[in-house]
Amino acid sequence: MLILVVAGDREFSVEVTRDLESGGHRVEKADGLGAVLARSQEVDAVLFDLSLSGTEGFEVCRAIRSASSVPLIVTDVRDDEFDRVLCFKLGVDDYVVRPCTTRELVVRLEAVVRRVGDTWQPWKGVAAQSEQVSDLGAVRIGLRSRVVAVYGREVALTRKEFDILALLASAPGRVFTREDIMREVWGHDGAGDTRTLGVHMVGLRRKLGIASLVETVRGIGFRLSVTRPTRVGAGAGQVAGQSAEPGLSRV
Repeated sequence: MLILVVAGDREFSVEVTRDLESGGHRVEKADGLGAVLARSQEVDAVLFDLSLSGTEGFEVCRAIRSASSVPLIVTDVRDDEFDRVLCFKLGVDDYVVRPCTTRELVVRLEAVVRRVGDTWQPWKGVAAQSEQVSDLGAVRIGLRSRVVAVYGREVALTRKEFDILALLASAPGRVFTREDIMREVWGHDGAGDTRTLGVHMVGLRRKLGIASLVETVRGIGFRLSVTRPTRVGAGAGQVAGQSAEPGLSRV
C-alpha cells in the first residue's frame, strides 16, 4: 500500500515509516493542507498526527474526508474523549492515542484498510485528468474516482459491486448474461458457481435502494433499466429531505 504520513514529531515519523516499509508498504510525507489534500486522492490510506496542528487538525480531518473516502487514521498524544468523539463524527476511521508502539499502529492501520478499503479506489495518478461520468439520471457513476451517487448522496460499494454496476452502465438496456458478468468482473465464466454473482447483486441492489434499476432477465442475466428509476420509499426523483436534482459531489 501507499501510505501518506503527516506527522510533526520527527522521531515518531521515522519510526512509523520504518515499520511501514518493513511491512512492504510505501510511504509518502506531506506538509501543509494543500499538499495533504492533493495526495489524499491518490494514496491507499492517510496516517495523520492530530497533535501536529492542535485544533486546526480537526479542520484537516474535515477537509480530507470532504475530499475523499480514503481510509483515515488519526494519532494524538492526548487521551481526550471530546477529541475522539469529534474525530469520529468528522469521519475518521480510527483514533490511536500515543505513546503506543509503531508496530501496533501499523497493524491497526492495516486492519482499517482491510475493513473499509474495499470501497476506496485511489485515482493512482489520474486525479488531474477529467472525470468520466456515467449519468443514469438518479444514479451517477464516477468511472475514474469510482464514486457512485444516488440522488446526490454517495453510496459505498465494494470493488466487485462497483465493477458490476459499471459494466451494466456501459450499455443500458443490453442484457448481460451471468457468464458475461463473471468473465468481465471475476475473470472466469463462473461455471458451477451459482451463488457468487447473486450475493453481490443482492448487495448492489440493496445499497442503491432503487428496485427498478437493475432488472433480472429470467434464465439469462441482468440489464440496466433505460427508464428513469424510482427509489424505494420515496417519490420519483427524490429522497426524503433531499433535492430531486441528482448530483455527484466528489468526482
